[in-house]
Formats: sequence, C-alpha cells, structure tokens
Amino acid sequence: MSSLLDVIGGPAAVEVAVGILYKKISADPAINHFFFDIDMAAQHRKMKHFLTLLLSGAAHNAEAYMRSAHANAVAQGLNDDHFDRVAGHLQATLEELGVPADVVDQIISAAASLRDPVLGRVAAEAQQA
Repeated sequence: MSSLLDVIGGPAAVEVAVGILYKKISADPAINHFFFDIDMAAQHRKMKHFLTLLLSGAAHNAEAYMRSAHANAVAQGLNDDHFDRVAGHLQATLEELGVPADVVDQIISAAASLRDPVLGRVAAEAQQA
C-alpha cells in the first residue's frame, strides 16, 4: 500500500511544497509575524522532515512534537484562526501542485488532527475521559 508521501511524489515533492507554503505564509500579514525571529532555513528543514514523516505514516509522537514546537507561538497568541490560515495555505499549495483532491483532503485531515496539540490544548476526548 502506498503512503501519502509516495502518492504526492516523495521527499522531492515535499521540498517543493514547503517552499511554496512558506512563501504564502510569509506574504500573509495575519500570520507572518510568528516567523519574524525564526531561522527560516531551519524552519524549512524541520517542516520538510515533519511532513515527510507525517505523510509516510512514521510520525510517532506527533502530538507531543507539535505541542513543543509551537509553544512559543501559543504564548504569542496562536489561535484557531491562525491554524486555519496555515491549513488554507497548505491546501492551496497542494492544489497548485496538482495533488488530487482526495489526497489533498487526506493531508488536510492529517494536519487538522494536530490542531489541539499545535494550539497547546488537550483534545476534547481526553478532557472527557
């Protein structure tokens, strides 16, 4: 069975997508301030690595990693609107690259599953347990 990584064209496709994604994010005044003091070359490497793992199904402890990686942004006010903007830029990037709609939906769904950790929240299911 092919992974989402295989379907979109492997690590080379992720590299292209990350470049386009960060151009979109950098041009978006609603979210680009979160990246002003960030080493963007390192950020690109981290995102390429994480997306490669996520799309290959090998992203173990993704929730903990995303919670830690975004803690400073959460302290600066990162919220659902910001998450939605980044997800929208990711979707637009994938569509721009010609990724089939059903695959885009799967990738966006995988990203959406990380909303609570990215925003430093405990998932609703965990709160009810």
